[in-house]
Amino acid sequence: MQSSSGGPASGTAWQWDEETDGGGAPEDVIAGGGERARPSRRRLLLGAGVLAAGGAAWAFGRSGVGGAFPSPGPTGPVPTALSGPTPLWTYRGPEAMTPERLTDPPSHPVYLSRNGLQVLDHEKGTAARLLVFDPPAARSWPIDGDVLGKVVVGPDHLFTIYEGHLDARHFTDPAGDWSLPLPDELQGQVRLAGYDRQAPGILYGYAWGRPRSDGTRTENRLFALRVTDRSLLWSVRTEQTEQPVTPATHIGGGLLACLRFLGGRAEVVARDAATGRELWTAPGEEDLRWCVAGSGGFFVPDGNGGVRRLLPAGEPGWTYAPHRGESWRALPPLEHGGRVYVPWDQGVVSCLDLSSGAELWSCRLPFPLDRRSRPLVARDTLFVPGTAAGGVSAIHPATGELGWTFHDSGPGKDVWTLATDAAHQFDGTRLYAGHDDVLHALPLN
Repeated sequence: MQSSSGGPASGTAWQWDEETDGGGAPEDVIAGGGERARPSRRRLLLGAGVLAAGGAAWAFGRSGVGGAFPSPGPTGPVPTALSGPTPLWTYRGPEAMTPERLTDPPSHPVYLSRNGLQVLDHEKGTAARLLVFDPPAARSWPIDGDVLGKVVVGPDHLFTIYEGHLDARHFTDPAGDWSLPLPDELQGQVRLAGYDRQAPGILYGYAWGRPRSDGTRTENRLFALRVTDRSLLWSVRTEQTEQPVTPATHIGGGLLACLRFLGGRAEVVARDAATGRELWTAPGEEDLRWCVAGSGGFFVPDGNGGVRRLLPAGEPGWTYAPHRGESWRALPPLEHGGRVYVPWDQGVVSCLDLSSGAELWSCRLPFPLDRRSRPLVARDTLFVPGTAAGGVSAIHPATGELGWTFHDSGPGKDVWTLATDAAHQFDGTRLYAGHDDVLHALPLN
């Protein structure tokens, strides 16, 4: 195995995410619970999603509201940009966002909070539609400390599982909403793991066994749903609790990365994305907190604070680790254009060659990072979000030179999160950057 070492100077990590209890898979997706009558189609398309007068509480339901939705009045001073590009618009919501629940960065400006998902007008930054979904059932194992679970979005829809159905709510057009009954084998405790943007509209998910009245248990299963024709692509039984990685990523060789939970440990499982057939497994380290899939294979923690690459055929690749005595740890990396961008908890980004793992450059940021800091590449620029007080930095991928850093004067406790309307590296016109209750649209030029 080829190894390379290097990285930032030591320091103190800002914040660490909570790790999943090793006893089982975390529950990933918003879903309703309890015995309720299934809502009518009319309610799905036209149900209310408004603020109750005097109570200022979001209505819970299974539908979105079409048409314009008035922007709530700000609860405090609107933040002013202190550095970086001038925002095209700034939106302030009625409560703090929970963007860490999104499995993928959306291609629309959306504002996800505890009680719903607002879709914003990309030109004006005003709320255009509110999508409200049921609060989830009680959780036995929260993920990343968030009991609300993950939310799966595609290019134009929000996807949820509810009462044995897959529900799709269109971001802007209520006529584009639809609902699909799930087959009998996928009834019960079912969650979606993510949307595959590279495959032709595939949703991956998992179901886990639960006791029946006769004393037996339902099966653990993995499945793939094809959105284009609204059909089940495949469903396979698993002996142990297993789930696709989030976000679910289609590898160049047609591989789907999954994590299989074995007591207090987990292992990486590669499956054929077209059939669900198991191809190979790789043992995971005790701190297998994340697994990232990319066109060059899978990336996992190496057990010593660094990153290990697993090749598409399952063989071990290079390892990039911190120097002896260093206490910093790698966060989930981003692969793009033959390079691997590794953020470190101490506020440094390293650029590695995909083939060899050799360091091409290292850039120190003006703020610390944690696992919620998800870098993004758009318009040939690497954007890295930091703490609320730190902001968002733009890095030139070719040289590692630090460009502008955008931050605002608004107080906050969350990290910044990023999304873009760019479908490809050179597409798009806006970078959506927000924290706490504020979302900015920044120009991509």
